[in-house]
Amino acid sequence: MGGSARTRPRTRRHPVLAFFAGLFLLVLSVPLALRGADMDGPSPVPQLLAFLPWFLVPAWLALLAAAFARRPVLLVWAVAVLAATGWFLQPYGDDAPSGAKDRPSKARFRLLTANLEYGGATPALLDTLRRERPQLVSVQECDHSCAKALRSREMREAYPHRLIVGGDGADGSALLSSYPLSSEHKVPGRLSMPGAIVEVRGHRVRIQVAHPMPPDFSGLATWRRELGALRAYAERRGDLPTIIAGDFNSTQDHAAFRAILDTGMHDAARMLGQSRTPTWPSVTAPPLGAQIDHILLSKPLVPVDGRFLDYPGTDHRAFLADIKLF
Repeated sequence: MGGSARTRPRTRRHPVLAFFAGLFLLVLSVPLALRGADMDGPSPVPQLLAFLPWFLVPAWLALLAAAFARRPVLLVWAVAVLAATGWFLQPYGDDAPSGAKDRPSKARFRLLTANLEYGGATPALLDTLRRERPQLVSVQECDHSCAKALRSREMREAYPHRLIVGGDGADGSALLSSYPLSSEHKVPGRLSMPGAIVEVRGHRVRIQVAHPMPPDFSGLATWRRELGALRAYAERRGDLPTIIAGDFNSTQDHAAFRAILDTGMHDAARMLGQSRTPTWPSVTAPPLGAQIDHILLSKPLVPVDGRFLDYPGTDHRAFLADIKLF
């Protein structure tokens, strides 16, 4: 009966790896929990939610760290974070109706939205207008030089109907139209957001520029209020087909943006299967970025084609869409 049993070597648990895994998971879990509760929360949650798809990277790192640290609780937590992120990656809203591209419609037109970053991308915008000939154009951050360019003889002939609200820096905006339009009361905001009624081949369509303030750490209240004003605009649209196009400074992962969609508006990029295509910041988009530039449509407007355009001189990508009115 002599002899002693061999002692098993103790498994190293790597407390440093466990600490960093827990830290990553905590940072990710807070915005995910608020996303599930349909809330944007305080800073830095809205800022983090803009990049929710990229939660997958630190979540996988946390999973690996938890595995090497041999911490079952952290492993389960990491799997839960990955599952929640995957669930929220699903597009929010409906696809375009099948066969819409081939169905006859009352009208078909092309719409462009572009944030020019203080007018820096004005030459690229003019090139697109000459090449693509969109009938409706929503322009944000159109400074005095941009406004002057849009008032040129060439642009007046191409777009005889327009609302140009010039301003310094990011304040200016413009609505250009080859169709007759009449001005409406603009949505209130610190940046210009003009709106109009457009006569598209005899059919009245409401169109609104969107450019709420960004969700800065000190400006969340303004961001929420101005997105709320856009939501109120969408809610009171009545029976008129409605377009809201511009830089929303928000993504489908922000509750304040989803509240606009929940009034019955549809994201054109989503309907075309491009709901996660980044538009900002252009220096990393694609592949890394957030889709904050949108074209929202109410029934019976349906997008049938669309693509994102890279503009030198701005940190945004433009969005060009072909739309049918049924």
